[in-house]
Amino acid sequence: MPLGIIGKKLGHTRVYDANGVMTPVTVVLVGPNRVLQVKSKDGKDGYNAVQLGFDDQKEQRLTKAVLGHVKKFNGVAVKRIQEFRDFSKEVKAGDLIGADLFAVGQFVDCIGTTKGRGFEGVVKRHGFRGGDMTHGAKGWHRRSGAIGQRLFPGTVMRGMKMPGHMGQVRRTSQNLEIVQVRTVDNVLLIRGNFPGSEGDYCVIREAKKISIGSARLKQITDMRQKAKDALAGGAAKKEEKKAAAKKK
Repeated sequence: MPLGIIGKKLGHTRVYDANGVMTPVTVVLVGPNRVLQVKSKDGKDGYNAVQLGFDDQKEQRLTKAVLGHVKKFNGVAVKRIQEFRDFSKEVKAGDLIGADLFAVGQFVDCIGTTKGRGFEGVVKRHGFRGGDMTHGAKGWHRRSGAIGQRLFPGTVMRGMKMPGHMGQVRRTSQNLEIVQVRTVDNVLLIRGNFPGSEGDYCVIREAKKISIGSARLKQITDMRQKAKDALAGGAAKKEEKKAAAKKK
């Protein structure tokens, strides 16, 4: 996890580029993140990492252990603490990190917690077809059917898909592009959506599969540039046709 930051999902909106193309985006508040601790491989920790804190909190709402850890490094009470290993940017305890950690066009992985759905059946939870609505299938419309055997082995197989709690699990959406970086507001506008409700905390990190300088990033950039050129050429042809029609 070379670069990363803690954020809060604010909501969704849309933005337009110079050609009028609309892009749906997720608005994420990512700052300021305060550096609480810097770990080094040469020190007693034995590995390189950076601890970041986000969203100020009252001291009396922290446990004594967490508050003592924060005070040890002259930090302030925060709601969320996240550790990032092998942080590629040079920082020290007390520094503030914001949206300028990333750049427009960079790809990131967004980690969030899915919405809680409570206790759900197999149709919604696992996408089961369910039973027939007719032909004597009374009472089996949204059930899973048989789940076990008779004499042998006489038990339910481990991992059987059954009704149960759905949601509230950690999930990662990969390779999402940063459309805008608003450093004044410490806000990132990220193309598309990722798990979590509005107001939930999330982690934004550099994409593991599409890094800066990779061949895949160059391929995507070339494809988008060709699409922009084609769009601009089409608009120019339309204007030429309009001008010719007016002359006639």
